[in-house]
Amino acid sequence: MSTAILTGQPVPGSSLEGDLRSLGFDVRVATDAGDTETLLAVVPADQRVALVDARFVGHPHALRLGLTDPRFPAAALPGAVTAQPAARQALTRALAREHSAVTDQASATTTAVVGQTGTGSLAERITAALDSDGVPVHRPELGTLVATVPADPQARNEARQAVAAVDDEAVRLRSAVKARDGFFTTHCISPYSRYIARWCARRGLTPNQVTTASLLTALIAAGSAATGTRGGFVAAGILLILSFVLDCTDGQLARYSLQYSTLGAWLDATFDRAKEYAYYAGLALGAARGGDDVWALALGAMVLQTCRHVVDFAFNEANHDATANTSPTAALSGRLDSVGWTVWARRMIVLPIGERWAMIAVLTALTTPRITFVVLLIGCAFAAAYTTAGRVLRSLTRRATRTDRAARALKDLTDSGPLAELLVRVMPGNSRVTAHFSAAVGAVLVTLSAWLWGAGWQVVLCAAVYVLLSAAAVGHPLKGALDWLVPPFFRAAEYGTVLILAAKAGGNGVLPAAFGLVAAVAYHHYDTVYRIRGDAGAPPSWLVRSIGGHEGRTLLVAVLATLLTAALFKLALTALAVCVALLVLGESIRFWVAAHKGGAPAVHDEGEPA
Repeated sequence: MSTAILTGQPVPGSSLEGDLRSLGFDVRVATDAGDTETLLAVVPADQRVALVDARFVGHPHALRLGLTDPRFPAAALPGAVTAQPAARQALTRALAREHSAVTDQASATTTAVVGQTGTGSLAERITAALDSDGVPVHRPELGTLVATVPADPQARNEARQAVAAVDDEAVRLRSAVKARDGFFTTHCISPYSRYIARWCARRGLTPNQVTTASLLTALIAAGSAATGTRGGFVAAGILLILSFVLDCTDGQLARYSLQYSTLGAWLDATFDRAKEYAYYAGLALGAARGGDDVWALALGAMVLQTCRHVVDFAFNEANHDATANTSPTAALSGRLDSVGWTVWARRMIVLPIGERWAMIAVLTALTTPRITFVVLLIGCAFAAAYTTAGRVLRSLTRRATRTDRAARALKDLTDSGPLAELLVRVMPGNSRVTAHFSAAVGAVLVTLSAWLWGAGWQVVLCAAVYVLLSAAAVGHPLKGALDWLVPPFFRAAEYGTVLILAAKAGGNGVLPAAFGLVAAVAYHHYDTVYRIRGDAGAPPSWLVRSIGGHEGRTLLVAVLATLLTAALFKLALTALAVCVALLVLGESIRFWVAAHKGGAPAVHDEGEPA
């Protein structure tokens, strides 16, 4: 239970107390600063507290945005300020100083009435004090919503008329939709999914429950596709769209009811990948029932999609806090975004999750799994080329200074293991190599050798050279203009080598085993990204070392493919996939659950469509 302390004399006929109670606040009334300080002291330290001027007039949703958002330790809007446990001490200090100042003023002249004398209301003076103390105070964008403290009856009447003129619920529904989304999501899903989100909120459902329902629906869709029948494919397409509707609903529910959480953000992000890749597996199983082996295409689609995401993550991490971060290419992109049709065209070209899932669903229902994967690979390859080329151009024309934090994030994203760490320590470091060039040469060398020769000692030798080049790439801080390409090159090298060697092994079941291994490793890489985005740092070094790092796994797979028969290679890949999955899933679940229970800051990603 949160506590709201109304300061000043209550206004007859005001709905403020009822509005605060509807938002989950236990409302108490204070007549002066001393009374406020006393009431604040008895509120448990692990609870949120809000100070609200009794004369406040505004929409309930304005109060909700300003006083209940869990992402910010301190927040304020006109006439109200709130603090979560992390900012309670700062609020207490500011109130103590205010009480002292009022007491001194009263002893010198006459008693001041809290909230009705001095500069602004008590809440506004406390907010100013928090600002002066360097405490970050979030101020939500209210748009057409009203939030004010009228100074006289006429102003109060005008404020009430302004409140009546704006539909609070309509604004709340509009704000539940992500500000930047793809064409399909914006025009085909969000117009009705927001109402599903409201329905869920009114029945007490949480975003995490909706996220889980979306996962279960996608898994049922994958199971339907795995039947290999036309009816199963049609059902799979319909269920995949339904899963996406629920996927949109969980985020809209979080925004509608401000139910943000660290655990929820992680579940939403990881379940999206699990749903899509499980569906790929279901399509491959369904095709196999019909006598068509498309496991290589399924694995290729997963590899390509994961590498696309790593390009996005690495570029954003390298540039989000860079100084002098401008370029002519970025300026042109900004101008294009000001023209309506180009905005939607560019969002559709990158094949975001809405367009991608709609395409997969329609192709599944109307065609075959092979056609579905071929079209998906062509679309994703074009999107990857478009986005990567644009980011390379921006990087080459940008005069930016990368920060130590960005270099550290890129190093964590490389997922370098014990072999690379050892070589970095023993290799000479007199001259700086070009990191992205070393990574690119190593990636091309190991994947091309696998393509040309298949399993053999030539590939093992090339994999060993890849290990050396990988160490050279991370031997210096990744602050170059194109060093954000290093993690994507490593992902392409590892995933591509596993894909090619499994495809050339020719044994029954080798490709599904490789699919499982890449899925487990990809989960580890996504988990690394989400930890970095949440300012939680990379996974522990013991985990990265225990699963070998990208270079160790690549070398190991090359050796296994060379030494073992197809049947034994399948067993080895399966065992490796199980070991990696158990380690990374166990540590990931432990970390995110502990972070959630430990009161980690709530997060919500409004970034680019996945």
